[in-house]
Amino acid sequence: MAVATPSTFTGFRPAAVEFLAELAANNERAWFQPRKGEYERLLKEPLEALCVALDEQFRSRGIPLRADPAKSPFRIYRDVRFAKDKSPYKTNVGASFPWAGEVPDGTADPDGRSHTANVHSSGGYFHLSPGEIYVGGGYWRPEKPWLDAFRRRVADEPGELRRLLDAPAFRDTFGDLSRDGHALQRVPAGFPPDHPEAETLKLKDVVFGRRLSDAEAQSAALPATIATIFSAGVPVWRWLAALG
Repeated sequence: MAVATPSTFTGFRPAAVEFLAELAANNERAWFQPRKGEYERLLKEPLEALCVALDEQFRSRGIPLRADPAKSPFRIYRDVRFAKDKSPYKTNVGASFPWAGEVPDGTADPDGRSHTANVHSSGGYFHLSPGEIYVGGGYWRPEKPWLDAFRRRVADEPGELRRLLDAPAFRDTFGDLSRDGHALQRVPAGFPPDHPEAETLKLKDVVFGRRLSDAEAQSAALPATIATIFSAGVPVWRWLAALG
């Protein structure tokens, strides 16, 4: 089904977060179905409009990410086929923005891939839920060959990635790679435990991010805010994408 052309993004209304909070307390079809129109008005349509505005920002600023109102947003419906929790709906909205710069063979990534095709490769992400609004990127749940390549590169050339992470633009924006819940307890086998980048070698996800305020999410300037944040991550994204 084609996505209707979204209207101009004007910010997420406070009622959008309130809707998600109420959904968390009433996560069942009997509650959601009569309110589906409200969900679309408060969350789905503004998220699609955000993606349209973001893609314009990415292209005008030369940021090699892509945002597509049809493919970037995550569905509100949970996949409960193999889950113990059978709650049918997510209590957040989000969108992914695939890397569209060069990849190892020297070509450019195709535009507009879906998040399901892109979730295990380099790209950006936007997340909105009660009490947690943030943007970020990197590689989330990478496949083993990529993670092995990442660790070998970090082990062999420790200063290469570190220079990018310590660049003022990246550090002032994101701090460093995220380590909360994304790392092994010990340096993986085959790497020296006293390696200067031991903490980086422990990572299972290679991600970075920054929280946004309610005021930023509610502002019509959110696309520009996100694009400015993402611009600081481009050198790191490019390095990650070159690994495969």
